[in-house]
Amino acid sequence: MPITDEIKKTLGDPTPLYALAGAGDLAYEKLREVPGRVEALAADRKGAQEKATARLQEAQSLLTGAQAKVTETVTTLPTDLKALQERAQGFALQQVARAVELAVKAKETYDELAERGKVVVDKARPGTPDEAERPEPAAELVEAEPVAEVVEVSEVDAEPAPKKSARARKGAADAAE
Repeated sequence: MPITDEIKKTLGDPTPLYALAGAGDLAYEKLREVPGRVEALAADRKGAQEKATARLQEAQSLLTGAQAKVTETVTTLPTDLKALQERAQGFALQQVARAVELAVKAKETYDELAERGKVVVDKARPGTPDEAERPEPAAELVEAEPVAEVVEVSEVDAEPAPKKSARARKGAADAAE
């Protein structure tokens, strides 16, 4: 039974819906800024080209520096296996701490998106007043006495309808399909 309770809890929790709505609202907000940025970049095409050229030259100089550093590190690689194991273990612990930090940040972002989505969903729902604005329940219904109605039935002379030909029945069957 714990699995069914967990499923009911999951299906009853609107937080993922709110987070999705919040993410959509955030994406919409950011996409509205794109045309302005594109126009600004198009206007400053020469400046952007110069910046790109400068960044490319900077990246090339960093690459040559990194290649030299790697070559130096490989040549002076410590031969002590124990020191390498300790460094690897320290690095692994750093990565675990980083993963925990990122998980906390992801949870915070999820909660922020859920709050934002709740606001969006509440705005989008027509006719859902806030708790303070909800009307009082109507008075209880009083049971009324049953009303008996007499209806007179008059005789009707009804002749049976003429039978349909086979062609008419086939046409009606084709139209029904």
